[in-house]
Amino acid sequence: MLTARHALAITLFSLAAAPPGRATVRTATPPARARAAVDTLMVARIREEGLQRSQVMEFEGYIADVLGARLTMSTGMQRTQRWVLGTMTRMGLTNVAAEPYMDFGVTWDNEYVSLHMREPDYAPMVAYPIAHTAGTNGRQVAAAVIVDLQSRADLAALRGTLKGKAVLVTPPPTIDLAPLTNGVPRYTAADLESLERTVIAPARATPPRTVRNADLLSAEEKVAFYRAEGVAVMLQSESGWLGAVRGFSRPGARGDGWSRAGMLAGPAIVAVTPEHYNRMYRILARGIPVQIEVEVRNRIGDRVAQAENLVGEIAGSDLADEVVMLGAHLDTWHASPNASDNTSGVAVALEAMRILKAVGATPRRTIRVALWSGEEQGLFGSRAYVRAHFGDPRDPAARPTPAYEKLSAYFNQDYGAGQYRGIYLQGNEQARAQLTAWMAPFRDLGMTAVSNQSVGSTDHIAFDEVGLPGFQFLQDRTPGTGGHTNLDFYDTIQSADLMKNAVIMASYAYHAAMADTRMPRKARPTR
Repeated sequence: MLTARHALAITLFSLAAAPPGRATVRTATPPARARAAVDTLMVARIREEGLQRSQVMEFEGYIADVLGARLTMSTGMQRTQRWVLGTMTRMGLTNVAAEPYMDFGVTWDNEYVSLHMREPDYAPMVAYPIAHTAGTNGRQVAAAVIVDLQSRADLAALRGTLKGKAVLVTPPPTIDLAPLTNGVPRYTAADLESLERTVIAPARATPPRTVRNADLLSAEEKVAFYRAEGVAVMLQSESGWLGAVRGFSRPGARGDGWSRAGMLAGPAIVAVTPEHYNRMYRILARGIPVQIEVEVRNRIGDRVAQAENLVGEIAGSDLADEVVMLGAHLDTWHASPNASDNTSGVAVALEAMRILKAVGATPRRTIRVALWSGEEQGLFGSRAYVRAHFGDPRDPAARPTPAYEKLSAYFNQDYGAGQYRGIYLQGNEQARAQLTAWMAPFRDLGMTAVSNQSVGSTDHIAFDEVGLPGFQFLQDRTPGTGGHTNLDFYDTIQSADLMKNAVIMASYAYHAAMADTRMPRKARPTR
């Protein structure tokens, strides 16, 4: 049996021995899947363009610094989408379009937030409102109280006691100090070898079915109680990272369709950095009063609008009706520009397309970039796109379209801004030969590992779950990034990582578009 190391040696020997131009890289696979061509001249052009004349940090910087946060269905997102469409058009892509896919409620944008402790000591505090919540109707001065509301039995004791109060509704978080002392190491050679050696992917545990205790209150019921009681503001902290505010969307927002009525109903919910929240909590636990001053202004739209995905193409030639896709999600949370999650993926995808245009690539298959929205709320954009364009074999009401058989592969970046160290097969062993061969020219860039494991929670899943080849690159862990927090800024991005990623993504897309056959698939999913 050939080990991963032996297969690597075969790959490198075949590449080195091939004549200039298109080289044939052989891998240890059955003959039917043994050939995957690597165009070494095109790889050289892609590397030169992407490593010597890169524009990836221009994309990264403009989106993160100038355009900023991009919550799905915010005016910030709409502004960024207009800029991206213009950029793709100026780049020379064809069929550039915004594709609406669902009514996504009204727009929501935070315009102003201010939180201060006034007593027993003055201190400004770092905080951001939870998305899709109301403001505070001006500046509010309120006494802070700890509230442990869990069950219906607690309601009677609290009723009539909270009007005008600032309620601390979560336990004090424990702060993880390990990154201060240990940092976040990149993958070592041993780490990557371990990922490759795991030839039998661990079975995913099925979570036990949870039966909700009827006496326990849901998050939505708690918010409704605080609203009825007339609290001034709900304060929470669920971070555990030093200096980080971590907050998502109002409980119940998805259920009411991100409606204007739901957003205006109140109360304002504000997430606080753990150090500031814990200080208030400790003072109150001593029996000493805490007084805070808070003001939140959120701009809420007055009509329902449709969320959109953005697409653009490099037209194919003899196989133009077949498609290779690459992409990333453009939407973010709202407390920072989210430079790593996922401005970095958007910048890499745009740069990969720019590189291919700059080197004059004329692919056989059409290469399409897609920049999704609604990813952070549940892969809404990519799933809607896949269902509309390709269908779903699992669903009799959405049978596969003719385009289903014409898609070769989708390549995604999302897991932060770390450099590519390999690629996940998503259990598609038949794709190993091609994905390994196309990796060979980038070993000097640290691209070495092919793991048969599956990863989830981002847009390649929309393709993989319906039987289409969707792949996420295996990315380095990097220090300094704070996805989903107020800390995710341009300063944490390492430019060399994004430059390498864009080169690799461009090459993978190009080779998939030039291959004699489409990417092999796993067995079609069934319900």
